[in-house]
Amino acid sequence: MEKKEKQLLSETDICDLFITPAIEAAKWDRFRQIRREVTLTPGPVVVRGNLSSRNKKLRKFADYVLYWQSGVPIAIVEAKDNKHGVSDGMQQALGYAEILDVPSAFSSNGDAFASHDKTATSETPIESEFGLKSFPSPEELWRRYKIHRNIKPDEVPVVTQPYHIDAGGKEPRYYQVEAINRVTEAVAKGQNRLLLVMATGTGKTYTTFQIIWRLWKSGQAKRVLYLADRNILVDQTLVNDFKPFGTVMAKVGDRKIDPAYEIHLALYQALTGPNPSDKAFKSVSPDFFDLIVVDECHRGSADDDAAWREILEYFSSAIQLGMTATPKETTEISNAKYFGETVYKYSLKQGIEDGFLAPYKVIRIDIDRDIDGWTPPPGMTDDLGEEIERREYNQRDMDRILVLNKRTKLVADRVMKFLRATDPMSKTIIFCEDVDHAERMRKAIVNAAGDLARDNSKYVMRITGDSTEGKAELDRFIDPEEPYPVIATTSQLLTTGVDAKTCKLIVLDRTINSMTMFKQIIGRGTRIDEENNKYFFTIMDFKKATELFRDPDFDGDPVVIYEPTPDDPILPPDPDSEDDENEDEEEDVQGVKKIRVSGVDVKIKAERIEFLGPDGKLVTESYKEFARKQIKSEYRSLNDFIRKWNNSDRKQVIIDELEEHGIILANLAEEVGREIGDFDLLCHVAYDQPPLTRKERATNVKKRNYFAKYKDSARAVLEALLDKYADEGVSTIEQAKILRLRPFSEIGTPTEIINGVFGGKADYEKAIRELENQIYKRATNE
Repeated sequence: MEKKEKQLLSETDICDLFITPAIEAAKWDRFRQIRREVTLTPGPVVVRGNLSSRNKKLRKFADYVLYWQSGVPIAIVEAKDNKHGVSDGMQQALGYAEILDVPSAFSSNGDAFASHDKTATSETPIESEFGLKSFPSPEELWRRYKIHRNIKPDEVPVVTQPYHIDAGGKEPRYYQVEAINRVTEAVAKGQNRLLLVMATGTGKTYTTFQIIWRLWKSGQAKRVLYLADRNILVDQTLVNDFKPFGTVMAKVGDRKIDPAYEIHLALYQALTGPNPSDKAFKSVSPDFFDLIVVDECHRGSADDDAAWREILEYFSSAIQLGMTATPKETTEISNAKYFGETVYKYSLKQGIEDGFLAPYKVIRIDIDRDIDGWTPPPGMTDDLGEEIERREYNQRDMDRILVLNKRTKLVADRVMKFLRATDPMSKTIIFCEDVDHAERMRKAIVNAAGDLARDNSKYVMRITGDSTEGKAELDRFIDPEEPYPVIATTSQLLTTGVDAKTCKLIVLDRTINSMTMFKQIIGRGTRIDEENNKYFFTIMDFKKATELFRDPDFDGDPVVIYEPTPDDPILPPDPDSEDDENEDEEEDVQGVKKIRVSGVDVKIKAERIEFLGPDGKLVTESYKEFARKQIKSEYRSLNDFIRKWNNSDRKQVIIDELEEHGIILANLAEEVGREIGDFDLLCHVAYDQPPLTRKERATNVKKRNYFAKYKDSARAVLEALLDKYADEGVSTIEQAKILRLRPFSEIGTPTEIINGVFGGKADYEKAIRELENQIYKRATNE
């Protein structure tokens, strides 16, 4: 094929005609080893106001991922059209290779391949170019991969054990693949204490399942124990992610381990207790289990009775994997010192940047009595008639020591005001100081909700450890298909282990000093649920808890500050831990008599809204401000933008480009004005130009008598298109399917209009471009 002819081909054509055949010629299996157009990350969700959109410009999209026979990714190939050079895609390919931690990256424009080999020695070049007929074989790239990952021959059977692929075709995401591979490779090397850190909402349980599946299938772990400390965690795991284990799996019950099963799921409480007869784990030999997974190990490590430590000590010969979103490191306890250094970490920040986790906006609300403090007048009594100690009560005292009933009402009213303005059926969790506070908040929400609570008594429920009725509603609260309960008031019960996918509002009316607890609470909202239109969540903070977002430890690596002695190889208990609780128990603040006062007025002193910025920090910025920055990053000046707009045959192309940056014009119009056309909207927001409405631009075209040069039928079509523009915008008139609708259908079919009225597709499209030029003529003149 001639070079000029080749340069007219699209990137897809180059792939189909040159790159794919060249890879297949090197003995790569098209169906099992070559995957095209692989989305590694979908791009982050941008939130401004009550609206959200994905910034697709930041998504990571590999043209080719090449796999070894077991489904292990081993190489990246980036394709470009023939107008580009051979190595123009190399930097992009290297970025994707970094994500997947593979040693081989290639770029091609259909003429040849450029190669980058991370395993290159001093005798071989790191980067080189070669012809299409010289692409490396699967065996060669697998050899490089084994060198890069330091995989020895005897480790290969474990490392290459295939993943489980379900009937729906669900496969692990890139970071899950990396987590699974890191663990299986470490196990293959003989490491028997491992720690895996993955943010809430990133699929820890699914990742755990794939790890167990591969180790079980490869024979590395014939009997497995999955340990958790809450029934809901075990039950969810049993029927969801672990379901493929089928009949070889059982939940440990009646304080007995049944050796007939291979995969065992258990509560700590079901395996051990204070009496020797309670220690069901001793019903099997110490070498019975080959692998033990400790779910939410940051909690288990701090239990007063350290139940899981007793179990792990007994099965000390087993491989032991700790799973957590928040590894606990204090002066007294350390996950890392027991399980070892983290094998792999995927953080909340990374999850949000990739677009797998929901970002958040924060509404910080300061209440005057919290910020300024409150000192009772001399001799003032509480609701029981007892004199109140005369001192200043501040934010930390509220609802722990001092109960101002009007403050509780104020918080409830503000929560309901937000929900009514957005969606009163949004799943909401309100974190309170204790059970008493959670019950008072439930009552206040009932009164603030009015008809919503009257129409359904389960609109708001207190879900705490001591409430049988509330805990019975927990499954319905987290079920996306169940509308009720909508609001849950709680203290600690919902901090961890609750997969509340559709939770859109988290209210913090609780003092939080523990970073572990804060991360767990925030994790209740981080899941994206596209089916239910949940892409972000809101945090309403009444207690300055979100100041912890500014702490470097929020998304940093835990620093080990506990050093065990030779006589203390297992983690000590942490009786003072703030963030641990028994599943069936949730206590009020102990030893403190609360002062309850009804007559003290309270009001909101200050309120501000912050959003997650591109650098991962909270910023105060409107959707309009965000759009201005994005537009100017693409078009530096007004003239640049007008030139691109006027030279574009289809304005929708520009609109699509801006959407890649996360700018949805419908969202922008909600904030600026729905009647303003796309062009004026963008010029106004980015360059402060006075906008015209679509109707004003359409009227200007009609005043010029522009349509006089067209015959009756063509004139009728163009006038109708102008009216459609005035009503719906420029994108509408650029779509030929508009001709199927009235009034066009009264003139003829789309084919009759395009060919009969305008003389063909080219002339019809020319008429549309001329109409658009007339619509934006003022912009051209300016």
